[in-house]
Amino acid sequence: MEQELEHNVMDELEAGEAAVELDDKEPQEVMAWAIERFGRGLSICSSFQAEGCLLIDMAWRIDPAIRVFTIDTGRMPRETYELIDKVRDKYGIKTEIFLPDTRVVEQMTTKHGNNLFYREVNLRLLCCQVRKVLPLRRALMNYDAWVTGLRRDQWATRSNIRKIEIDHDHGGIVKIAPLADWTEEEVWDYIKANDVPYNSLYDKGYKSIGCDPCTRAVQPGQDPREGRWWWETNAPKECGMHCAIETGGFEHELHALLGNNGHGQAQKD
Repeated sequence: MEQELEHNVMDELEAGEAAVELDDKEPQEVMAWAIERFGRGLSICSSFQAEGCLLIDMAWRIDPAIRVFTIDTGRMPRETYELIDKVRDKYGIKTEIFLPDTRVVEQMTTKHGNNLFYREVNLRLLCCQVRKVLPLRRALMNYDAWVTGLRRDQWATRSNIRKIEIDHDHGGIVKIAPLADWTEEEVWDYIKANDVPYNSLYDKGYKSIGCDPCTRAVQPGQDPREGRWWWETNAPKECGMHCAIETGGFEHELHALLGNNGHGQAQKD
């Protein structure tokens, strides 16, 4: 009988103390702390935007065996897939890739069409749940802590994030945001100084890169998040991966797609 792995956990008090201690530290120091504290139980979640690529480089310089995972929604730009290969070639890192449940995607697109997200906000949120949020839940069952590229100045919903916090949306594991207090300028200064591979779409005016049909370039000076779901009015510029979104509009539909268990991909890899 295979022995169950013991998880490396933190409680609210310990996480709060770490958040205070590390709040004014540089990202490298936060990353070094996380690697020492969680070891192989730690993984970087990267969508291969600028911040995620930076964190991979930063962590690799501390521990070349750092784990990295991504959520492949099946609708990513060609340039993102090319970048994943570039990262593999440069750092020798095999990104752990998690895909949405094919059965649920089939049911959703059969009922609502492949481009359902353009029709109404709740259908866009449903698509994000199926293609992003559910695979993320399954992915995080494999780790004790995850590192994200969230920054406080990215959007209003992210203005109060801490560098260390307990992620109650994902079983109480630890969520780490080393770049929380960095600016976009600091991110790009690091990328240029360290020759970090980045998505070529940035050179075409893109500022925030997600799924191909839901992302476009923005004008100079325009908020980076304006390039995401630009056709929506007064809707959250979030997909639900980093903050729970409840509208009452898509949850019933999601439950119907998932069937009796209500969880979708809940089996541990």
